[in-house]
Amino acid sequence: MPPKKFVFFSKKFDNFKQMRYNKFMEQTIVIIGGGASGLMLADALPKTTRVIIVERGERLGRKLSATGNGQGNVTNINAHKEAYFSVEDTRNSRAESLVREQDPTSLQTYFSSLGVLLAADSRGRVYPTGKQASALTDALRYSIARKGVETRLQARAIDLEKTSDGFFVTVQTESGTERIFADYVAVCAGGKAAKNFGTDGSAYALVKPLGHTVTTLYPSLVQLKTDTKYTKTLKGIRVADGVLTAKQKGQTRAEKGDILFTEYGISGDATFRISAFIADKITDGVELTVDFLPDFSEEQLLRIVTEKQKTFPDLPSGELLFGIVNNQIGRAIMKRADGDVASAVRFLKSFPLTVTGTLGFDYAQVTKGGIPLSETDGDLQSRFAKNLYFAGEILDVDGQCGGFNLQWAYSSAKTVAAALIKKCK
Repeated sequence: MPPKKFVFFSKKFDNFKQMRYNKFMEQTIVIIGGGASGLMLADALPKTTRVIIVERGERLGRKLSATGNGQGNVTNINAHKEAYFSVEDTRNSRAESLVREQDPTSLQTYFSSLGVLLAADSRGRVYPTGKQASALTDALRYSIARKGVETRLQARAIDLEKTSDGFFVTVQTESGTERIFADYVAVCAGGKAAKNFGTDGSAYALVKPLGHTVTTLYPSLVQLKTDTKYTKTLKGIRVADGVLTAKQKGQTRAEKGDILFTEYGISGDATFRISAFIADKITDGVELTVDFLPDFSEEQLLRIVTEKQKTFPDLPSGELLFGIVNNQIGRAIMKRADGDVASAVRFLKSFPLTVTGTLGFDYAQVTKGGIPLSETDGDLQSRFAKNLYFAGEILDVDGQCGGFNLQWAYSSAKTVAAALIKKCK
């Protein structure tokens, strides 16, 4: 029998070997992008894996903290319905299917488990009850820290190399470069919209050498530029609950909400929502009209305005619509109608706007276009590079305004997480 000292040493040596073996067997997942989808994915992964988030910004979740004008519109109770688009397919039925699997109720339950209380408004938009988007970010940051997720801040992924047994992710930092080996990689780096949050479209280049393509990219949920010949005098006027209707190549879309006239065209939530439908169609020509009074029919309005003209025969034509719409709008309509009552009433219900463009990616909330879903499998894994996954806005999926895009971030992240958990077992 060996001496006790030797036995003790032998046990220590065996324990050391086991520690080395466990470390060697630990699987590493690198998540490129520390936005909403990246944070939700990291939080859904088990502690038994090594998870590293590579984020080019100085802090995690910057865009998430600004969502919903800083109030945190995290989902919409109607997000499981026909609310998603793509460049490949006008109606993105595959995205809708994934959202139905990981639906708004699931998202609300998830944030409730993190201590965030959510509530929906009359339009189905779901917010933290404290109306602070930063509460969502804080909950995710605290949760991933508790799980031991590693973060590389102010670190930009500049190369993604596929090897026989994994990947090497080359990361550029202020102090130099780091080469990280990963068994699995999830690209959650966002699109091209709002580059002030670090999403300038450069992440697409990481996966092109692996065989992926990128659709044409368009700014979406964005202000629209229009011909202002007939609207110059309307700058700063907001139409509450107006209806914007867009027609293009036989397709029609109508959105009700605020419409704000500006020096360049129009803004407001109805504008943002309609932009999701027309962003990739503007160059082909879009018919856009404003219904200033959607609760009244053209026949009703014609009767009201005709009676008013009889009651006030000496009223200047430019003032005929006072008390019916904003005075400036009324004057602009009567001028465009050249004083004709029937034409003026038609313009009240269908005021044409010629769309000339958008304010671009710097002002857009999301990107229309990206990595085609057809280049991924049912788990959002690359069809060209095994163990490479995508989640969030980098894919060719965009949703309506009102919480739909953050719901997609959640649904896609949970889809990827479920696939990785199976593999890591």
